[in-house]
Amino acid sequence: MASAVVTANAYYIHPIIARVADDFQVSSSTIGLVPAMNQLALALGIFLLLPLGDRYSNRTLTAIFVAGQFLAIALMAFAVDFQLFLIGSTVLGFMTIAPYLLPAYASKRVDPTELGKVTAVLTTGIIAGILIARAGAGVVAEYFGWRSVYYIATGLMFIVAVTLPFSMDRREQPGEQSEQTSYLKLIWSMIPMVGRYPEMLLSGTIQALNFGIFISIWLGLGLHLTSPDMGYGVDVVGYLALFAIVNLASTPRLGAWADRIGARRARFYIAIFQLAGVCLFLPFGNNLWLLMIPILITNIGGPVIDVTGRMTFLNQPPEVRTRLMTIYIVFMFVGGGLASWAGTTAYDVWGWAGNGVLALAMSLTVFLLCLWAHHRHPSELNR
Repeated sequence: MASAVVTANAYYIHPIIARVADDFQVSSSTIGLVPAMNQLALALGIFLLLPLGDRYSNRTLTAIFVAGQFLAIALMAFAVDFQLFLIGSTVLGFMTIAPYLLPAYASKRVDPTELGKVTAVLTTGIIAGILIARAGAGVVAEYFGWRSVYYIATGLMFIVAVTLPFSMDRREQPGEQSEQTSYLKLIWSMIPMVGRYPEMLLSGTIQALNFGIFISIWLGLGLHLTSPDMGYGVDVVGYLALFAIVNLASTPRLGAWADRIGARRARFYIAIFQLAGVCLFLPFGNNLWLLMIPILITNIGGPVIDVTGRMTFLNQPPEVRTRLMTIYIVFMFVGGGLASWAGTTAYDVWGWAGNGVLALAMSLTVFLLCLWAHHRHPSELNR
């Protein structure tokens, strides 16, 4: 539940992006800076702050970062101009570390044979947060104004900031703290890890593109469906986001399936499935009912690519898992940040066709990388 709330903050903007742009009187490409800077600041925050999870108590760090998120989302709720709103979103991104501390925290407390299942459960929490944000924000903004979305988010963050520290295990696990290592050495230690764990680097690149598809499509939908050509309200964008509810059932099951057949093999199959869905966005883009088909397909496929990517390196020694997760998530959010700007700019210049072509190019690249990763590990080919 905590993962859902702290993750949701970055995604409220998706269905209401056109309303926020109109209120602040900025262009589509300019409003794209809000999610772009949020994602890039998150990548920077993860690089600088998440490695502390290998040195200090995950529980203490989570409490600090959640409090920071609360202050940032409150600034967005009460911002009087676009610059303050952008600053709030950027600070929010920098402090959104809790969802990515929790997988490493949990991995130190579960049996290795259940890693896929537990990772999928936490990912389901993140999916639920994204679902709440994108579906709820559209409906609330349509009837009560977009600021009401951020007032509610501020209240939810206050509740989490107060209650989360009491729900986490106070007992430390092996590898949870490493006081002997200085902060700078901890940060510097991630650089050789890139070469030492090439599987994590490959998985990070795949997830950067995979997340970029998600971000660019949904920001494009927020602009496209509310445009004069389509004429829908922001609540319709929220209703479409409800398709993500299927992930609450599919992702844990597919995570357990990946445990059985192997992470890379499962990721390759899902990449094919997702590519088929992305191919449909462009031809179905002007029909709301047909759009539901690729939305459903990509909602199922995207999170599983993430889960299987994490499985390729979260079986490493506990003392390095948080730093490996750091590098992986940095890749992911750099991809999301660049895709946020690229997606809104593509829409500004070429309309929905620009979003469709951009997503297709990224999805094809994901497929090719997953194919390569799959064939690099013959032990999984015969499962």
